[in-house]
Amino acid sequence: MQLIGILVIVVGFIMKLDTIAVVLSAGVVTGLLGGMNIVEILNTLGSTFTTQRSMALFLLILPIIGICERYGLKERATQLIQKIKGMSAGRLATLYMFIREIAIAAGVKLGHAEFVRPLIEPMAQGAVTSKYGKLDEETEDDIKAMAAAADNFGNFFAQNIFVANSGVLLIVGTLEELGYTVDALSVANAAIPVAIVALIFAFIQNTIMDKKIAKRYESLQKEGAK
Repeated sequence: MQLIGILVIVVGFIMKLDTIAVVLSAGVVTGLLGGMNIVEILNTLGSTFTTQRSMALFLLILPIIGICERYGLKERATQLIQKIKGMSAGRLATLYMFIREIAIAAGVKLGHAEFVRPLIEPMAQGAVTSKYGKLDEETEDDIKAMAAAADNFGNFFAQNIFVANSGVLLIVGTLEELGYTVDALSVANAAIPVAIVALIFAFIQNTIMDKKIAKRYESLQKEGAK
């Protein structure tokens, strides 16, 4: 009988009713059939929402980013980067990775949905189009990969600089179980050189990508001249 909540969701979606109302109704029905009183149901719903609030914030961000894109966020970002002389896609990706490392070290999370997709990627594409004109598909894919890598590398290699990060706490707990005395600050300090080395390698990789893009467009221009 408890599975009747699934039926409520299916029927509600078929009838195109309000999504939140359907899901909440399914939860209440399931709780009542499971022997819970209304207070217990509300307490469960409230505690679940509180523990999953980061997901709720993520879902709220997506429509905001969509509205900003609809009203020209990407175009403005492209125009801004085209005004900066000497800026390239690789340099922008390296700069973003540095910002990403500083932010995650301070416990501030950025990410693909909030920055890479609506800002960094269009700005990197704008830096290339200002020099070489319209992007070909291969270059566009390279820029997307470079922008995404900058975010992933910055997050992965610098997250343990933040002493309250779950990874730091896991390392400390594991080492203590093995008989090693270590504190979170020591782990965070050890992560700083790792983040710096990662940034240096990213700079080299992005510089190579800039040269690769430049060489590609030079060859295309020569073929066009022929």
